[in-house]
Amino acid sequence: MDTLEQIKYPIGRYKAPADYTPQLINGWVSAIEAMPSWLDPCIENLDEAQLEVPYRDGGWNSRQVIHHIADSHMNAYIRLKLALTEDNPTIKPYDENLWSELQDVATVPVNISITLLHALHRRWAALLRSMDEEDWKRTYFHPEQNKSVPVWQMTALYAWHGRHHMEQIRSLRERMGW
Repeated sequence: MDTLEQIKYPIGRYKAPADYTPQLINGWVSAIEAMPSWLDPCIENLDEAQLEVPYRDGGWNSRQVIHHIADSHMNAYIRLKLALTEDNPTIKPYDENLWSELQDVATVPVNISITLLHALHRRWAALLRSMDEEDWKRTYFHPEQNKSVPVWQMTALYAWHGRHHMEQIRSLRERMGW
């Protein structure tokens, strides 16, 4: 039987790397680039009722998770662009739970966010691949965490984040026999 921890974190909790190498960066960028294509088969042929099933008791349903990935990754992309063009800009945090309850999440078909993710990740990966060594060290300030976050750490986090949520949907589908 799956434990709650395995259901919540099917690829494990995020562990921030202590440093980065060109090989690690390449892996993170490749994961960001590929994530929308990994997500496609996870939702293929799911009907509206299946999209409403939470991946765990008290958790978001697949529709909310998909729209959350789009919301979160749009914010990450903007944070990256701010970090590359400003000196340690302060980013704007947001309440992801409140965002998951807004009407666009409830009413817009998930394929809209999937299409958005394909386009966004293509641009995001292209920007990441264009960066030089100094760009990876640039930072933004996260006021809730009260710290500056280097671009390389953010890239590692979002490479994990996409896989994390994709796997929540994939494992739900497997557990349900869909």
